[in-house]
Amino acid sequence: MRAPQLVNRRFISAVTLLLAFPAVGEGQSRDIETLFYMRNNEPAFESFRRNIDKISIVGPQVYSVEGDGVVWGEVDPRILALAKEHGVKVMPLIHNPGFDQETIHELLHEEKARRRSIDMMVELAQRHGYWGWQFDFENFHITDRDAMTQYYRETAEALHANGLTISIAVVPSLGTAGRSSFHRYMEANWRGTFDLKAMAEVSDFISYMTYAQHGGPTTPGPVAGLPWMRATLDYAISQGVPVEKISLGIPTFSGYWFPTYANGLARVQGHEAHWDRATGLIAQNNADSRLTWIEEQGVYYTWWENSGTFEWVFLENKRTFETKLGLLDEYPGLRGISVWVLSAEDPDIWEVLRSVKR
Repeated sequence: MRAPQLVNRRFISAVTLLLAFPAVGEGQSRDIETLFYMRNNEPAFESFRRNIDKISIVGPQVYSVEGDGVVWGEVDPRILALAKEHGVKVMPLIHNPGFDQETIHELLHEEKARRRSIDMMVELAQRHGYWGWQFDFENFHITDRDAMTQYYRETAEALHANGLTISIAVVPSLGTAGRSSFHRYMEANWRGTFDLKAMAEVSDFISYMTYAQHGGPTTPGPVAGLPWMRATLDYAISQGVPVEKISLGIPTFSGYWFPTYANGLARVQGHEAHWDRATGLIAQNNADSRLTWIEEQGVYYTWWENSGTFEWVFLENKRTFETKLGLLDEYPGLRGISVWVLSAEDPDIWEVLRSVKR
């Protein structure tokens, strides 16, 4: 479970928590399901190891499936050992490599390939003791919407029949293509391609990637501004998704925008920036004094000049994390949160999570 640069993401980690709420007194804790996404690298593993007592589900983004239905990848055996020792559930992500559109189209329209991938998911889960799987298929065209729903339904039936769990990471939508060619492209390839109601019916839960507001191909802006998060939540609920099946997407990464030139193309590009990089960029460019809190959006931003052009950081930290958690109070019944990504975080967010009893 993302997430991106919309393509290499991802703007995607998942945690579900109920904490830092007025109803919880000092010294009290609340039971909550916490799911964190992680990449297959050492910083992510170290963050997982250090903070495992605050995690109930880990979602390694390690498995891919090709158009022929062959599932490949591997969860770090150290993750499996730690998870087993601490009672953490393992739910790997499965995705189309590079979020390639042709690959997922081929898979969706070949029954034998779909069946092959489903059989492999069941076998891998049973062999390694996975709790279940999360679909993380992105950048499939809106004309494949029904085919994706069918594939997800087939997979859910097989996993549930074998005592396994299924969830899906969903790029959020406002239900409209907007008024520009960019927003039309996004709706047709990323946002409007999920049949939310149908998928919710067979899902154990949905990780709703509300951290995909601004990213690689967009203008600078919040990774997950509060008005956007509320609007996309309202849309999903209006489509018939039960609130208790929604895990709210929250980012730990910041967004960094700068002009670049490569392969004969000059453009502005947004990148995911982990805590050390984001704060390092701000410090080395003496942009601390410009760091501004946007109350309505629940995010910090700053900027500086580089040879006359502006560069921007929209910063996620402990305060933004805690502010976004307040949406769990605004939308009672939410299953929890889905946070991208382990190792990107301001270390102080773990103070916010200290009251969680998983």
